[in-house]
Amino acid sequence: MTKIRTFPTSEKIENVLSRLPPREVSGFIRDAIIEKIKSEPQVVILCGGLGTRLYPITKKTPKSMILINGKPFLLHQVELLKKNGIRDIVLCVGHMADQIKNYFGNGSKFGVRISYGDPKNAKYDMGGVIKSAEKLLADRFFIMYGDSYLPIDFRKVMDDFLIRKKKGLMAVWKNFDKYDKSNVDVKNGLVTVYNNGAPGTTYIDYGLSILDRSVIEQMPNKTKFHLGEVFKALIQKNELTAYEVDQRFYEIGSFDGLKDFEGMIS
Repeated sequence: MTKIRTFPTSEKIENVLSRLPPREVSGFIRDAIIEKIKSEPQVVILCGGLGTRLYPITKKTPKSMILINGKPFLLHQVELLKKNGIRDIVLCVGHMADQIKNYFGNGSKFGVRISYGDPKNAKYDMGGVIKSAEKLLADRFFIMYGDSYLPIDFRKVMDDFLIRKKKGLMAVWKNFDKYDKSNVDVKNGLVTVYNNGAPGTTYIDYGLSILDRSVIEQMPNKTKFHLGEVFKALIQKNELTAYEVDQRFYEIGSFDGLKDFEGMIS
């Protein structure tokens, strides 16, 4: 059974270091350790869905474990994250979670560190699922979906988030309803509309976002709420920045999307 790891936030590390005698840790070392904890990127992957649009493939296999070119889709995601220097991964699992846990374990054989949210909490929807995994979260973290493949530079996205000093970031793509219905509007670098079917929108949620941990800390416990509610609350406070990408996304949430990804990755 995989032991759940609690991610040490910079505040927790600071508390520990502050109790050590001065001769044990210099100010320089303390600052270096804190900076390391703050700068190490973390990704939360939401991979607990039922995958009903891919039935009967997903009758006995979770969507994230569908084999593509001999590898589970989730492994393609993990390898992409490693290329971007990301090795700390939280999997919010649900449907047939044991298949994912048995294959990936703690991630060490793939060169990453994997923690798992409790699959029983999948009932809380995407926002509530992240809240239920709060103890695993770093000070700031990426969020991506378990059926999306995003061939972009994650480090540039994080740099943009840190420079703009807002509580949240959403990667967006000027979609013009091409791959799915556009659902985002952007003005002066901020997301101003996030609503499926909203008229006049030209951008689409790219499937990658960043949140400050404090955003999740403020959400209620054991409550079902969608991630979109979190984004809309940030929009009202002008706290959700937009990061425009110029590279299309891939997804395996449908048979057409699965075919596109197979063609790209082959």
